[in-house]
Amino acid sequence: MPVLSAGTGLHETLALLTSQLRPDANHKEDMVFLKDVFSEKSLGYLMKVHIRLGQRSCGPMSVEEKELLQLLTSPHLKAVLSVHDTVAQKNFDPVLPPLPDDFEDELEEESVKIVRLVKNKEPLGATIRRDETTGSVIVARIMRGGAADRSGLVHVGDELREVNGISIIHKRPDEISQLLSQSQGSITLKIIPAVKEEDRLKESKVYMRGLFDYIPADDKATPCQEAGLPFKRGDILQVVTQDDPTWWQAKRVGDSYLPSAHPRPPLLPACLPTEDCDCEGYFNGQYIAGLRRSFRLSRKDRSGSLGGGATSDPTDPDFATYEEVTRYQHRPNERPRLVVLIGSLGARINELKQKVIAENPHRYAVAVPHTTRPKKPHEKEGVEYHFVTKQAFDADSLSNKFIEHGEYKENQYGTSIEAIRSVQAKNKMCLVDVQPEALKTLRTSEFKPYVIFVKPRVPESRRRRSAATSPLSLKMCSYESQQMDQRYGHLVDRVLIKEDSASACTELRGILERLERETFWVPLCWVRT
Repeated sequence: MPVLSAGTGLHETLALLTSQLRPDANHKEDMVFLKDVFSEKSLGYLMKVHIRLGQRSCGPMSVEEKELLQLLTSPHLKAVLSVHDTVAQKNFDPVLPPLPDDFEDELEEESVKIVRLVKNKEPLGATIRRDETTGSVIVARIMRGGAADRSGLVHVGDELREVNGISIIHKRPDEISQLLSQSQGSITLKIIPAVKEEDRLKESKVYMRGLFDYIPADDKATPCQEAGLPFKRGDILQVVTQDDPTWWQAKRVGDSYLPSAHPRPPLLPACLPTEDCDCEGYFNGQYIAGLRRSFRLSRKDRSGSLGGGATSDPTDPDFATYEEVTRYQHRPNERPRLVVLIGSLGARINELKQKVIAENPHRYAVAVPHTTRPKKPHEKEGVEYHFVTKQAFDADSLSNKFIEHGEYKENQYGTSIEAIRSVQAKNKMCLVDVQPEALKTLRTSEFKPYVIFVKPRVPESRRRRSAATSPLSLKMCSYESQQMDQRYGHLVDRVLIKEDSASACTELRGILERLERETFWVPLCWVRT
């Protein structure tokens, strides 16, 4: 061993000790342990602190050094360090019961494996189903974060043969459920692995926008209502796994899982089958049997990487369920996003739009509409309208060049797609107010529309309405907004409640400014290259 003087520092001591280490079969474990200790960054930091304090021992201490010394010598910190050392010396690995006597015989079957799991008063985190053809008990679903998932040893498709040495081949599903629920502490499973084992569940990068409200308690077909994920229309959902074609596991973006309270992501309804699909199995100590009958959609209408979940046309409210989305931020070299305003006549959207544009005409503009009516003396071509003949208007209409058009006092009016492109080509943000039916044409990767639903606050209007505003018109305005929200609300990015013209204008202006600098969720197909 090296000879150490009284003045030898901690760093030199450890360096000398390290130099004396020699490979030796009798002390190999000790050598590995010491090597791991010396490799710890925390030890290096302590050595630096020790050296710095030694260098300062001869001179006066600074205020910071005095404070550090006081903290390190305080009874509370000493108690915390003592508790840490005590806990670190203990072994918290679970104590498993001995393996069954016939364990070696079990291994003679090449396809059989024995799985030992520890579950502390929690569900196994897996559901089972009975194969109608063979009668075998199959693992149907693995809940992410549960005991089965954490082990990495149980996979979807595995055949379950025994639970704690008890054969389940001829047992009823409720008997199997009882066996699993009564097993506490440790559980031993005899399993025949699936022909092709699936990899452990990995964090998915698939995000969806929910296009409807979902309450698990109202869905009698869910495998477990406690595990269901409630969400509102417009919520962004991160799909954790789609391994089960009937039920996805997901979480709302922004939610976090606490191991004690939320050991696994909730289930998300994802099945859109043409046939009844089995959703039977074991979960939370209960045997579940049901048929997934809701959210039906024919196979020819299904598309997208999300299997049956993403509808081919989210503008169709009859089939709107989920829409795959991704983060998007406008780039300086891109054309500005189109801003679409919808709402009832009582919202007076055109007035709101024109006021915002008048405040900043260099950044915002409208798409100049086409008309067949004669030009008035004060009007200019291409400013108020594009004045065209009826023949030209009809030809453009037949060529689907208008996003919407109609007739008023025997004259035709319409807003063309080229009029929007003309505004965007000038690097201006185009604001259009249209009937919501036009969203089917505008929701494209070219325009990337941001849809704002302007709603007047009807109760306030009733209290402050003028004599010219009848209760009937207010009721019609409210009814029209409700119908529009029911049919097209899932396509709306923002709802603007119009208290008054000034506050609504301020809010709209703020939205437009954020569109140019912030990140927003948009359909994946808009940015996929």
